[in-house]
Amino acid sequence: MKRFWKTAEALADGPGWAIRLDGRPVRTPERALLVVPGEVLARAIAAEWNAQGEEIDPRTMPMTGFANATLDRVLPALGTFRGQIAAYAESDLLCYRADGPTELIARQQAHWDPLLDWARGAHGIDFAITAGILPVDQPARTLAALRGAVEVLPPWLLAPAATLTQISGTLVGTLALLGGATEAEALFEAASLDERWQAEQWGEDADAADRLAARRTEFLNAARYCALVRAG
Repeated sequence: MKRFWKTAEALADGPGWAIRLDGRPVRTPERALLVVPGEVLARAIAAEWNAQGEEIDPRTMPMTGFANATLDRVLPALGTFRGQIAAYAESDLLCYRADGPTELIARQQAHWDPLLDWARGAHGIDFAITAGILPVDQPARTLAALRGAVEVLPPWLLAPAATLTQISGTLVGTLALLGGATEAEALFEAASLDERWQAEQWGEDADAADRLAARRTEFLNAARYCALVRAG
C-alpha cells in the first residue's frame, strides 16, 4: 500500500487517544477505531506512521501492530487470551535443565535461578525442576498462582505479554520483566542461552543467527510496547 497521508498525529479522544491521518481516524484491520489508552503510546504509534516512506511497511510499525492485535483479538476474547498465556506455566523453560556439560548447567543456574527465586518470593510458590525434555508436573499451587498473576495483568499488556512468553518460553520470565525484576535484554539473553551455547560449540549458522536476531527485535519491541502502555 502506498502512503496516502501527509501527517499522522495523536489526539485526545474521550478517555483514550486516537491516531489520525490528515485528520481522518485510523482503523484496525477489523475496522475498529485505533484508540489507545495513553498519550505516550499514541504518540509512538503516530511516529511510526510519520516515519513511513512512499510504501507502507508494516514490519516497521510494531507498536501499531500490538495495538491492532489488542483491539481486534485480545479485548474481544480476554478469557481465552489469558488462558493461552497462563498455559506456559505448565512447561516453563526455566524448569527444564541440561544434564551436561558442567559449564552449560552452571550458565543455566546463573541466568535462570534468579528468575525462579523472584517468583518464589513474589508469589510464595516453588517449582519442580528436571533435567531433560520429558514433561514434569508443576505443583497445583504454583500453576494457580501464575495463572492468577496473568489474570490481573491489564488488558493492554496481554498482546505483548503473549509475544514475550512465546519467544522466551518462560511465563515466569515475562512476569519478572513486567514486575521490574529483570530487564528485557537480560531476559532475552537468558531465554536464548541454549542456542548461543550451541553456536559456541559448533560454530554459528548464518540462518540461525538471522532468526535469533529477528526474534530479539520482536522481543524488544514487545517490551518497549509494555513500557509505553505503562507510561500513560
